[in-house]
Formats: sequence, C-alpha cells, structure tokens
Amino acid sequence: QVQLVESGGGLVQAGGSLRLSCAFSGRIASDYAMSWFRQAPGKEREFVAGIRASGPNYADSVKGRFTFSRDNGKNTVYLQMNNLKPEDTAVYYCGAKYGSSSPRTGSRVDYWGQGTQVTVSS
Repeated sequence: QVQLVESGGGLVQAGGSLRLSCAFSGRIASDYAMSWFRQAPGKEREFVAGIRASGPNYADSVKGRFTFSRDNGKNTVYLQMNNLKPEDTAVYYCGAKYGSSSPRTGSRVDYWGQGTQVTVSS
C-alpha cells in the first residue's frame, strides 16, 4: 500500500516562501508519477504542479513562483513556493498515479497524502 506524507506547511506573510515535502513509501517510487494539488475552503481541489515527459508543468496561477522537484534517492517530491499570496492559502496535497505522467486531475490520482495547511496572511 502506498503512503504519502506531506510536511512543510505553515503560516507565512505575503511575499514569503515555504517548501513542501511529500515522502513516498510502500511501493517502488519510480513506478509512480507525482503531482501537487490544493484545496481552498469552499473550492474544488485543483492541480498545482507535476512533471511530464516534456518537463515540469504548473497551473497558470503559480507559474514563475512555484517549483516542483523530485529526489528519487529520497523518494520525495518537493514544492518550493516563493512570493506567496493570500490566494495561495489552501490545504496542499500530493497525489500519486501509477505510470510516468503526473496526474493533472484528481480523478486520475491513485493515492493521496493527508494534506498540509498553507496559510498566507496579507
């Protein structure tokens, strides 16, 4: 059974930075593609970042501010978030899908982490 554990969330002022981590265990990590999603209060869960054969891809709202990376040696993916804005406030989730292409919709995710809260104050 795959387990995903996120960490790194917290409270930060607008313009600040946070780095989220998602540790993968339970199966062969290289068999799975990973993505980051987020869900703000009263809104649907939305795609934030992932990796495909063409390289990293991002939601338009975070391009130029967020960076997705993966450390295969540590079975961990990261989301570096810079220049945070109040509208980035949400619970951030990592999702894993069997295969090589990061899922861009929640329906394609096979496993979810428990989420980590990010709150950006103005």
